[in-house]
Amino acid sequence: MVVVPSSGALRSKKPRAAVGVPVIDLSLERSKLCESITKACEEFGFFQVENHGISSDIISRVEMEGHDFFSKPACHKQRAGPPSPFGYGCKNIGFNGDKGDLEYLLMEANPHSIAERSKSISTDPTKFSCAVNDYTEAVRKLACEILEMVAEGLWVPDKSIFSDLIKDVNSDSCFRINHYPPSLNDDDHNNNWINNIDNNPKPGQLFDNINNNHSTTKTRIGFGEHSDPQILTILRSNNVGGLQILSRDGLWIPIPPDSDKFCVFVGDAFQAMTNGRFVSVRHRAMANSVKPRTSMMYFAAPPLNACITPIPQLVSIENPCMYRPFTWGEFKTTAYALRLADHRLDLFKKQHVV
Repeated sequence: MVVVPSSGALRSKKPRAAVGVPVIDLSLERSKLCESITKACEEFGFFQVENHGISSDIISRVEMEGHDFFSKPACHKQRAGPPSPFGYGCKNIGFNGDKGDLEYLLMEANPHSIAERSKSISTDPTKFSCAVNDYTEAVRKLACEILEMVAEGLWVPDKSIFSDLIKDVNSDSCFRINHYPPSLNDDDHNNNWINNIDNNPKPGQLFDNINNNHSTTKTRIGFGEHSDPQILTILRSNNVGGLQILSRDGLWIPIPPDSDKFCVFVGDAFQAMTNGRFVSVRHRAMANSVKPRTSMMYFAAPPLNACITPIPQLVSIENPCMYRPFTWGEFKTTAYALRLADHRLDLFKKQHVV
């Protein structure tokens, strides 16, 4: 596995030996799973799972619906947009100037909303909504299973303390499909690349420049550096590379593509609920492949009125409470008001905590 130094000014440490990210087999004995998942959340804020039990039929049906949509002419796709924030979007990420080399569909992960949204997405809305609902229900169950094993790994008496937030009928979870077009040829790149050489790409910039031994490699940024605000993210992509996670010492670690595995990310809300014991992993998607890349994300979120606060078992004199209580709705509003790369959770830290 190759590691790539981050371009951020605060991430200037020399590269270290590559460390493989955890791949967890969900068919193993439960006590070992609880321990392995908790350790992965602590050390990486990220892991992959295999033998997850989600059928290939459920996966292939929603993938095909996504493929059919993104294959349409632009004028047809635009009928499902612009995103508000839900719907079809292209290039623009959010409302504050962030851009990426991608197009996407974003939907609320509940059957009624998906059924309504599908009317502007597909010529066969029933087929589309059934495929998406079956998939989101399957990954929701996977997310809840993982959250319950985390609670066991943390020795929390109430094993459903995290998963109940996702199971709630008013859960604010959402589902997203990203489509990254194939890389242009070299001549097209030369005509389209940003010319300014800058190792700290500015917000919204679509290209990064990495200096290696006095040569410059220009890379297309599909989706810039960020953390996910929710509790947990379950991601699946096709067999095309691009995903990178940021290690604790500031190195970008490319995640080898594997369509048989799901990627699991700790989100900001989970970091707050575990009093910083878990750290929401910062990640990005590059778009340098000559093949199109598609990724599907289920963002597991609590209801808007849910109170996010560190659980009592992880607060002590030695580990004082790091974050003030806040609702998911309050945090979500803050996230939408900030740029993609902002460290939004810092705004909710208690002042006396260093």
